[in-house]
Amino acid sequence: MSVGTAATDSLPARALRVIPGGVNSGQRRIPGLTDLIVTGTSGATFTDAEGRVYTDYHSAFGPPLLGHNDPDVQRAVAEAATRLDLTGVAVTEGEVTLAETLVDLVPSVEKVLLTSTGSEATFHALRVARAVTGRRLIVKFQGCYHGWHDAVSLNVISSPEAVGAPDPISTGILPEVLAATLVLPFNDPAAVRAAFAEHGADIAAVILEPIPHNVGCLLPDAEFLTTLREQCTAHGSVLVFDEVITGFRHDLGGYQKIAGITPDLTTFGKAIANGAPVGALGGRADLMEQFSTRPGAPAFFAGTYNGHPWVVAAALETLRKLREQPVHEHVFRLGERVRTGLAEMYTRLGVPAVVTGYGSVFVTYFMAGGEPRSYDDLLANDANLFIGYRRRLLEHGVFELPLNLKRSHISYAHTDADVDHLIAATELAVQDAIKDGGIDELAGTSTMGGATEGTAH
Repeated sequence: MSVGTAATDSLPARALRVIPGGVNSGQRRIPGLTDLIVTGTSGATFTDAEGRVYTDYHSAFGPPLLGHNDPDVQRAVAEAATRLDLTGVAVTEGEVTLAETLVDLVPSVEKVLLTSTGSEATFHALRVARAVTGRRLIVKFQGCYHGWHDAVSLNVISSPEAVGAPDPISTGILPEVLAATLVLPFNDPAAVRAAFAEHGADIAAVILEPIPHNVGCLLPDAEFLTTLREQCTAHGSVLVFDEVITGFRHDLGGYQKIAGITPDLTTFGKAIANGAPVGALGGRADLMEQFSTRPGAPAFFAGTYNGHPWVVAAALETLRKLREQPVHEHVFRLGERVRTGLAEMYTRLGVPAVVTGYGSVFVTYFMAGGEPRSYDDLLANDANLFIGYRRRLLEHGVFELPLNLKRSHISYAHTDADVDHLIAATELAVQDAIKDGGIDELAGTSTMGGATEGTAH
């Protein structure tokens, strides 16, 4: 069917006619920003259709660690495109070099396969865990997000009444699939031990974000991570670290290197290629050899775009720069400046707030008390103020995603001057949001929990 457009139609109106909701991902249509059109990206900024330039701390949920349109990455992709595109057969030198690099960098990785997204990587990790163990159950943790597939599409950003019970983020999931996933509280070693005591013989895998960045930043206790490793080893379960966010952004060896805990499988994405669409799954050789990329192996693995030469080139150049340039030193220093400066500002204003994060990631929770350790702690966050000040930041040329609990990111392209402006703009935005009473429009501002049947209309 043809779709007519009037010359005066706005781009968002045209999008609504041909794209459900007008966007291609569930958290891109933001209340209050439905007319936003992005026309350009560069370094630490993006530009909208009105020519307004924003310093970008959302950073596409984190991939551009080097900054938008990094010139070295762009050149590497362009050069690769002069020689290769997709053939869908055999292997290229770049794929081999990237796999060798990941094996060299990440403690858990003995062999690796490439995907196009992080969701695909976590899907395959759980599939092979079930294939190898012959078991049914998966363990995940409240507040952790591992992609769109059914086994893990539950209990991310849940309302208080939904915590402690299955809380799917989508309808259309078979009840028996949800029932095969056990949801435990993060940072609770006793809950982990209890789950294994009751279900250990049927737990195929435990999957977690070592830092649950999908709800901002919950830092893991050493005992919690140690307990996961010990229990998985004792019961023959597969420990999966979802490092799609933490991998390469926090360390070239992933957060597992920082924590000193080696999982059996690890998934990657986002910062691995500075925004190019590539993911990876790596881990113990005996597990990775169970994929059908080895003829006769039982766990099917395929993907037309896996190992596409252009995204492989982006990943190789990104990792080269992370190894050779002081990227982590720079973003960690600025991240610490942001967290310290914001904490001092909130204290001066007398605003109850907890500023936390890790490395280049920062987030402010508007609540009293100490650093949060679990999702339950985050239920005290003032979501109206959280979203409200971020809406007001736009007036100062600063963009942090105005959705509850979402983290913000520093890139290699951000500067000390950017940090100074961020802190000053945040002070003004918070004061204005408090005067306005925050934002009382929370319905629909998150698509990460509370899905119920019968919502179609």
